[in-house]
Amino acid sequence: HGLSSMKRPKRRWGLTQTVEANGWDEGGDVLGISNRLGDVLGSAVEAKLLRQVKKHPDKINHLAIIMDGNRRFAWSKALETEIGHKMGKMKLEQVLDWVLELDIHYFTVYALSTENLNRPAGELDGLFKLYIEGLKDIADDTRIHENKVKVQIIGRRELLPDSVNEAIRYAEEKTADYDKFTFTVCLAYGSREEMLDAIKSIAADHSSGELALDSIDESEVSRRLYTAEMPDPDLVIRTSGEERISNFLLWQMAYSE
Repeated sequence: HGLSSMKRPKRRWGLTQTVEANGWDEGGDVLGISNRLGDVLGSAVEAKLLRQVKKHPDKINHLAIIMDGNRRFAWSKALETEIGHKMGKMKLEQVLDWVLELDIHYFTVYALSTENLNRPAGELDGLFKLYIEGLKDIADDTRIHENKVKVQIIGRRELLPDSVNEAIRYAEEKTADYDKFTFTVCLAYGSREEMLDAIKSIAADHSSGELALDSIDESEVSRRLYTAEMPDPDLVIRTSGEERISNFLLWQMAYSE
């Protein structure tokens, strides 16, 4: 009849546990009553906020998030950096649930910049493992298929390991026919590099005579970006509370809140 006889809850999304909801820590032990009470209060506040958002006249069609602060959060709690990234991944999964519930059709997250590729090899290895597991788990999740969520990755894929690219192909192929929601993950992404690719494409077409100078306008640039098939973001959030845009969707967020 002791705690050791209680069954450990199933993992959510196949990657991380909903520690807040279930009241279990990573070792399988029940968290303290104060933590569980906080979870109940947090759930009540969340439900109230969701009702308020649903009633608000302004609707979000495209939400973009700069994922930031995982390392600083871990360090502030004297935790390993990898744990901070895992907790950030768990929160992202929860946000994706909110996006579906609020009927936000486009959801884009900035997970790894080209500059981030200069981080220590050990940290990158941990991130790559999270991306691989996360992409495969999401591609197999019934909620993704029930809600017809298309999963796509944008960025310099050639800079990523083969194992990550394999997981990318798996997720994209399994959701390629869906069009109700679009979940975009930016990996090895940089907005300046994206715009340079668009400029080079325009220059090549103009040089060959396929594109007249007078035909080069905003729409011509937009359709050559990685996000060509998506509307510009309505709302951009940086999770750490910082106010930098960090080379993220520089062209697309010109009029974003």
